[in-house]
Amino acid sequence: MGLRIVQVDAFTDTPFRGNPAAICVLPAPRDEHWMQDVAREMNLSETAFLQAQPDGWSLRWFTPTVEVALCGHATLASAHVLWEDGHLARDRQARFHTKSGLLTADRRGDWIELDFPAKSEGPAPAPAGLAEALGVAPKYVGRNQLDYLVEVDSEATVRGLTPDFTALAKLPVRGVIVTSRATSGGYDFVSRFFAPGSGIAEDPVTGSSHCALGPFWGARLGKSELLAYQASARGGVVRVRVVGDRVKLGGQAVTVMRGDLV
Repeated sequence: MGLRIVQVDAFTDTPFRGNPAAICVLPAPRDEHWMQDVAREMNLSETAFLQAQPDGWSLRWFTPTVEVALCGHATLASAHVLWEDGHLARDRQARFHTKSGLLTADRRGDWIELDFPAKSEGPAPAPAGLAEALGVAPKYVGRNQLDYLVEVDSEATVRGLTPDFTALAKLPVRGVIVTSRATSGGYDFVSRFFAPGSGIAEDPVTGSSHCALGPFWGARLGKSELLAYQASARGGVVRVRVVGDRVKLGGQAVTVMRGDLV
C-alpha cells in the first residue's frame, strides 16, 4: 500500500461544492521538492502535508506552484481528516504548527472552528492596472502583508466579475480579495478571491482572506460575529468571529475521495 491521500471539500457540507484540498499525513519527513511535486500532481488550490509532533502536528500548504504561509480551507480539511480517519480523538483539539504560528481547530457540532491570526488591512493606493484588471471602479482599496482588499459597490458586481488574470498576476501580492456588503441569503458580506500570481486564478473558498474580511466588515457593520458567502462557481459559507487580534473561522467539510500515492 502506498501513502494515503484524502481529498476533502471544505467550507461546505455538500460534495463538489466549497473548496477542495488534498491532505497527506506523513509517517516521516519528506523534502519540500517532493511536496511541491505532489501538489502539482493533485492540481488543487492547496495540498496540505501533516506530520505528528509531540504537541500537535506540523502543517505545510502548497499550491501547484508555490508554498504558502497561510491557508484556511486546507487547515479545515486537515482537522476533518485527523478526526474522521482516527489520527486524533474526536474530542481533542487539533493543534497545527505552521509558518503562521500555532493554529488550532475545535469541533463545534457539525462545524469546525479554526483560530487564526487577524490579518487586518489598511488603506492603500490602488496599484497601476488594478481597476482595469478587475473591470470595476473600487469604492475602497486596502492592503495587508498578503493581499489587496477591494470593496466594490454591490453583491451583483462581486458575482459578475470577469478579471484579467494575466494582469492580476503581475501585482506584487499573494492575491486580490474583492468584496461587498451582501444583499441576499441572510449573509453579512460576500467576496471572491483571485490569486493567479500564486498559481490559482480563482480560489473557490478562502479561509485566510476572511482573516482580513472579518475585521474589515466587523468594523463597518459594528458586529463581531458575521456570516459570509464566497461567491465563486462552487461557493462556500464561512462563519466569522473577531476576537481581539484573532479571527475564528467556522466551516463544514466532507470527504470526497481517498487514494494511495504509489
